[in-house]
Amino acid sequence: MKLRRQHIFQILGPLLAIVFWLFVDLDKENPKVTLMAGIALWMCVWWFTEAVSLAVTALIPVLLLPAFGISDCKTVSQQYSDSIIFLFIGGFMLAFAIEKWNFHKRIALKILSLVGHSPATILFGVMLSTYLISNWISNTATTMMLFSAVLALINETENYIHKNSEKFAAALLLGLAFAATIGGMATPVGTPPNMYFFKAYKEAFPLANDLNFLKWSFIGYPISILFLTVTYFILNFYFLRKKVELTIAKSYFKESYKLLGKFSWEEKWVFSIFIFCILAWFTRADIDLGKFKFYGWNHLFIIPKYIDDAFVALLAAILLFLIPSKVNKGEALLIWDDAKKLRYDIILMFGSGFALAYGFEKSGLSNWLAASLVVLKGVSPILVILGICIIITIISEFASNIASIQLAIPVMIALQKDLELPPLLLMMPATFAASLGFMLPVATAANTIVFGTKQIQIKDMFKVGLILDIIGILIITCMCYLYLK
Repeated sequence: MKLRRQHIFQILGPLLAIVFWLFVDLDKENPKVTLMAGIALWMCVWWFTEAVSLAVTALIPVLLLPAFGISDCKTVSQQYSDSIIFLFIGGFMLAFAIEKWNFHKRIALKILSLVGHSPATILFGVMLSTYLISNWISNTATTMMLFSAVLALINETENYIHKNSEKFAAALLLGLAFAATIGGMATPVGTPPNMYFFKAYKEAFPLANDLNFLKWSFIGYPISILFLTVTYFILNFYFLRKKVELTIAKSYFKESYKLLGKFSWEEKWVFSIFIFCILAWFTRADIDLGKFKFYGWNHLFIIPKYIDDAFVALLAAILLFLIPSKVNKGEALLIWDDAKKLRYDIILMFGSGFALAYGFEKSGLSNWLAASLVVLKGVSPILVILGICIIITIISEFASNIASIQLAIPVMIALQKDLELPPLLLMMPATFAASLGFMLPVATAANTIVFGTKQIQIKDMFKVGLILDIIGILIITCMCYLYLK
C-alpha cells in the first residue's frame, strides 16, 4: 500500500507541473517565470509526500534549470557549494568531536539538571537558550552549536518517557530550529537579512537618522519574544500536552552529572574549541550600537568581507584533526573515519535550497512575486504591511532569507515612493518577514539541520510551520503598524 502510494505521488509531481505549464501563464513576456513556478510545484509535491528520498528531490534543479534554459548546469551546480554548506560541514565536525568525547552528554545533563522536570520545561529550556544565543550570532551557527546537546537531551530522557518519545524528539528539534530563527529577529546582528537591510536603508536614505541598533531592538525584541512564546505554546500543545509523560526524580540529572567526574584532556580541548567558535562567531563582524561601534576581528584580514562564519567553523574543524588525543595514542581528537558520518543527503538538501533560490531570481519569478505588491497601492497602510509580509514569507519558504530580502528591498523602496509612506513602515516588516519560513526543510538552514535527524515527519513540520507562518505574519504586521505608523 505504501509503495503504491509512493508511485502515485511520484507520477503526480511531474504531472501537476506539466498541467501547470500547459494551462497557466504567469508572465507572457517571460515564460521562464511559469517554468520555474512549475519546477517549484513539482519539488513541493515530492517534498510534502516524500514520494522519493528528499535528497533525490534536491537534484531536480540541476536537471530542470538547464533543460528549460533558466541557467547552465555549471552555475546551478555551484549553488550546491555555497559557503554555508562549509559552515554546515565544519559545524558537524565539531558536533562529531563533542559527541565522540561525551561532551554533549555533560551539556545535556547540565541543562536537564536546571529545567528537566517535565517535557514542557525541557522544551522551554532548549528554546530560551537557543533564542538568547541567536540574538547575537547566525541562526545556522546557533543551531549547529546546540545540535549535539539537544540530541543528547533526547537520548538521556528516552528511557523515562513512557509514550510518544518520537513526539518529544520532534518538539525539541523543531524548538531548536524555530527558536534560532526567531532569535535572529531581535537584534540587527542576529541574522544576515537584518544586516543587509541596515546597509541598504542607509544607502537609499543617507539623510535619515531614524534607525540605529536601539531603534531596531525596541521593535525586534517585543516581536521576537511574543513570537517565541506563541511558538513554545504551539509546539507544546501539538507534540507534548497530554501526549508525552516523563517520570523521573528531580535529583536524577544532578546526580548523573556528578558521576561524569572531572573533564578529561579531550573534553577540555573540545570545550576550548567550542568556546573559541562561539567567541569568534560573536566578534567576527562589526556591531553598530549607534554611538558606539565595535569592530570585528575580520578587519585583521586583507578583505574583511571575505571572512564569514564558515571560515570559523572550518578553522575549528581543522584544529580538531591536529590536536592529539591522550586516550587514543597516535590519533588526533578527530580522525577521518569520524567524519564519514557526515550526512551527504542533507548537504544536497542545503544545496537545493540555494539552487531553487537562484532559479527564482534568474527566471524572474521572485521579481514577479514581489511586483505583485503594486496592487496594494491606495489601500490602508496595515493592509499594505500585511500584503508585504505574505509575499515575502512565500518567497522565503523557497529562497534563502538573505535572497528574499535582497529581492524585496528594491521593491520596497520603489513602492514607498508610489504609496508615500515612511520607508521603515514598509522595509522593516519585509525584513522581519524574510526570517519567516517554517514549513519546509529547505526554508532555512536550521530547518534542514534538524530535519536531517529523520526524527521529524514532514507533515508535522508543514502543519506547525504553516500555523507559525500565519501567526508570524500577523504579529509582524500588527507590531510594525503600531510602532512605526
